[in-house]
Amino acid sequence: MAGDLLALMWAPFLMCLVLTGIHAYLGFHVLAREVVFVDIALAQIAALGATAAFLFGYDLETWASYAFALGFTILGALVLALTRSRRRHVSQEAVIGVVYAVSSAAAVLLADRSPHGAEHLRGMLVGSILSVSGREVLKVAGLYSAIGVFHWLCRRPFFLISTDPGAAYQDGWRVRWWDFLFYASFGIVVTSSVRIAGVLLVFSYLIVPALAGILLGRGIGARLLIGWGFGTVVSVLAILASATLDLPTGATVVCAFGLALLVLGVVMKLGARRLSGRDALAASAEVMAEGRETWR
Repeated sequence: MAGDLLALMWAPFLMCLVLTGIHAYLGFHVLAREVVFVDIALAQIAALGATAAFLFGYDLETWASYAFALGFTILGALVLALTRSRRRHVSQEAVIGVVYAVSSAAAVLLADRSPHGAEHLRGMLVGSILSVSGREVLKVAGLYSAIGVFHWLCRRPFFLISTDPGAAYQDGWRVRWWDFLFYASFGIVVTSSVRIAGVLLVFSYLIVPALAGILLGRGIGARLLIGWGFGTVVSVLAILASATLDLPTGATVVCAFGLALLVLGVVMKLGARRLSGRDALAASAEVMAEGRETWR
């Protein structure tokens, strides 16, 4: 039984680790830029491109479908880069919301013209991570490693623009150009991930591990390690639960991330109360000690 489970789940498990590695890192940039929904917007744009390819007769697994999705995503990255301004009159999150809503509606309109459009949209939403192969894991890991090297080489402008855009403008960086490079590389990751894991799971891998790292760690290195560890542990538990209870893997992982984040929040809240209670007791003890010294 254990051998059959291992033979079935090893590739999806490794894919979850690959997704955790790249998305947890990108999540820190997204949270620092305060554009939380940029991932789901780009994912929906990629889904729109794949839906357009499906309407033209290309299956989701073909290179033509991937090219359609990537092309649409690069256009979305260009829109996001152009809407960046030094003085924000409108929040970029509002622009991202409009992009998401329009791309979702357009995908529905395109899917309506296809006899199996509804099934295609559902597949793009929840993905099919359970059916990935070892070869697909190697391909995606190689692609994401290349993206990781690119971000390492561009780490200075990327981190500066994410954490302090005002300083980036003052130092003379071409912020819109670097924004385009960031969102374009981000879009490549999203396009590949959505085809495997679906829109919802990709969003969860982007936000939840990064948020856990920010809550528990100090410094970029510590937060990355915590985010990667958190995503790995939740992925393992969710995949085991999915296999044991015969549940859809993608949806199970998403719900597990939500539950884990809720548990983390409760534990941190209780810990903060205990610390505040200890501080109060310590302060009371100091007052009592001072009182004793006074009466002596």
